[in-house]
Amino acid sequence: MRPDYPEAPAWCVSQWFNTDHDLSLEQMRGKVVVLHAFQMLCPGCVSHGLPQAQRIYDYFSSDDVAVMGLHTVFEHHEAMTPVSLAAFIYEYRLTFPIAVDMAGDEDVPVTMARYQMRGTPTLILIDQAGFIRANYFGRPEDLQIGAEISALINAGHAANHAVAVNTGGGKGCSDEGCLI
Repeated sequence: MRPDYPEAPAWCVSQWFNTDHDLSLEQMRGKVVVLHAFQMLCPGCVSHGLPQAQRIYDYFSSDDVAVMGLHTVFEHHEAMTPVSLAAFIYEYRLTFPIAVDMAGDEDVPVTMARYQMRGTPTLILIDQAGFIRANYFGRPEDLQIGAEISALINAGHAANHAVAVNTGGGKGCSDEGCLI
């Protein structure tokens, strides 16, 4: 466990788009997860957040990175229905999996509350072990996010390599030393 980073809470989803089965954070262990929370009537989401999420999805290998959209509605509920969202996804050509956040007791949806999001767009980076490494509200720059995702991928590869070297029972070196 990494006490310096909070564990990512489970998602609470009422419906999925762009996938033929339900997805969970547990299923994505071993990958960096980019969780992009949005509302289809949010100008910042439409102009920056969703295009950024699509670029990340298109650029990084699905072996290393899972991009998830989270439609988290906290206003204009009547206008942002799953039927409207399906048309929106089609019109904006979004191809990554998108979940509809489960409605909460108040206006804040369940997953949004669990992650303590302040609004939309929000981009959250979750490492391969399931810990939240970044939580951005607003408009983080592509270069910054790309560098952070790459660093998480590389850290995961380095950790996997060190385990393989140190548990192989044979010769090999790591930053910690060399086995004979």
